[in-house]
Amino acid sequence: MKGLTIHAVAPTRICDVGGWTDTWFSETGRIFNIAISPLVEVQVRVLDSACDTSDVMVRAENYQERYRVDPALQPPGKHPLIEAALSEIQLPQNCQLEVNIFSSAPPGASMGTSAAVSVALIGALDALTEGRLLPADVAAWAHRLETEKLGLECGVQDQIASAMGGVNLIEMPAYPNAVSQRVLPDPQTLWELEQRLLLIYIGKPHQSSEIHRRVIADLGEKPAEDRRLVELRQLAGQAADALMEGDFKALGDVFNKNTAIQRALHPDLVCPDFEEIIRVSGDYHALGCKVNGAGGDGGSVAILCSGDLYEKRKMEKQLLEAGYQSLPVLLASEGLRVWSAESS
Repeated sequence: MKGLTIHAVAPTRICDVGGWTDTWFSETGRIFNIAISPLVEVQVRVLDSACDTSDVMVRAENYQERYRVDPALQPPGKHPLIEAALSEIQLPQNCQLEVNIFSSAPPGASMGTSAAVSVALIGALDALTEGRLLPADVAAWAHRLETEKLGLECGVQDQIASAMGGVNLIEMPAYPNAVSQRVLPDPQTLWELEQRLLLIYIGKPHQSSEIHRRVIADLGEKPAEDRRLVELRQLAGQAADALMEGDFKALGDVFNKNTAIQRALHPDLVCPDFEEIIRVSGDYHALGCKVNGAGGDGGSVAILCSGDLYEKRKMEKQLLEAGYQSLPVLLASEGLRVWSAESS
């Protein structure tokens, strides 16, 4: 096994219409989302297959950190999600491993990056064991890491989007069980969608678990029946229908309605920076804006532009001059990909 290198990549996601309904307190849910690049990249190298150590050398490239992890020890440590995955997978004995993790998506961008990290890491480590997990199994395992192992508030959609890729309509009949149906309009519609999307990061991370706690407290004794969650479930199906019909105006309307419900769930979910981006987008005739993920005082917003590329570039320039960051958007038709290579 010495000299073996395992590669794994997994997409992030945006435009999670219905995103609050994939939670334990919603009980049932329906979610539309779009898997994209930037990807999370994981590389696992077998440095020595004859040594007597079980430690794993981890390089968290985005944080410029390199440190050893004993998989037998329980998290938390420097990066609890990474350490939780290492402790859960049955790694080869007497084998020295080096794990490198990188994402070009900024931390806390509300794009499901942490889920993509766990999906890619589990996929890579699984390749060192006998048998192979299916993408849906990887997604379920990654979700359990965040909720059961680390005790975080976490819906099911991010892991599914990362493992499966593409544009998805996810049905959750009973938390946490969910199935994903690929939304497949004609290729030209997907090309047009990709070109119309503009992803703006406001420049600071957010803590989605804290936002979850505040919203849950406001939902009362029967959160699953709250009219706002009912409306979010309906909007997910409407988003899928609009994209299948190539009706970008209708899709933009859905994005706007979803963002309005996020405001109604808690006023802090759509912070002043998001409101300013939405206001500017209206000046350039954008069709809709979806605050990604839970929202809050950090993260990103996806803008569905009018289709006029000159207007899109002018809007992007104005937002950049205002101090925001534009992130590249490429639709990710594939989800988790894992392959191996021998060192040359």
